[in-house]
Amino acid sequence: MADNKIHDTAIIESGSKLGSNVTVGPYCIVGKDVELGDGVELISHAVVAGHTKIGPRTQIFPFASIGHIPQDLKYTGEESKLSIGADCKIREGVTINPGTKGGGLVTSIGDRCAFLANSHVGHDCIVGNDVVFSNNVMLAGHCTVGDFVILGGGAAVIQFARVGPHAFVGGMSGLEQDLIPYGMAMGNRAHLAGLNIIGLQRRGFSKDEIKDLRRAYRLMFAAEGTLQERIDDVAVEFKDHSIVTEIIEFIREGGKRSLCTPKLAP
Repeated sequence: MADNKIHDTAIIESGSKLGSNVTVGPYCIVGKDVELGDGVELISHAVVAGHTKIGPRTQIFPFASIGHIPQDLKYTGEESKLSIGADCKIREGVTINPGTKGGGLVTSIGDRCAFLANSHVGHDCIVGNDVVFSNNVMLAGHCTVGDFVILGGGAAVIQFARVGPHAFVGGMSGLEQDLIPYGMAMGNRAHLAGLNIIGLQRRGFSKDEIKDLRRAYRLMFAAEGTLQERIDDVAVEFKDHSIVTEIIEFIREGGKRSLCTPKLAP
């Protein structure tokens, strides 16, 4: 525990593993099965429990509850895990739960994620890299969230939902279906409201890539025929376009799962 800074009021249970240059502030508690990577910082009044592994340089702010038993009435005490990657920021009042035997026994968070105040990650969720949860976001159990997703303040995602990479969920939206990669969902009982163009531009996608994606989107969601027919047509026409192919594969992998689609005109 070289060069670690442990406040006198902190409780570090026997059996926990701390890397180097770890800071544990006032009134924090680190459980016996917790592993904190190099440079992890617990600001104050934060609790990390369970079989939880925190990646290097992640910061955890006051009153966060990380790794406590799942909020699942079917949970019977089975040993499950929580893994959080490097360089994450976990702000005040955030709750992140480990997995259950009904979902693989693991909740996994990628690198460079930001969880703003009072956001929640339910049991058995898989969250990618560079994801942003704004204040009060609620992610139910068994969800999958791809890389570079942003969820606006107060958004709620139903259990088992999939949110594709680079997607955006607007503030106060309730997402009840799978959201395609690069898609944007808005509204109370959210509907597909277009593509996350601003996000694509910020992340360096070319004008031609965005133009092709716009056209593929119109063909999938605004043309005639069934959704399956439109998807098959787009898969053929855009077979050499990787980001369009990513959307097609996401939809097909969902099988019979309900898909977030545009709102029907009145």
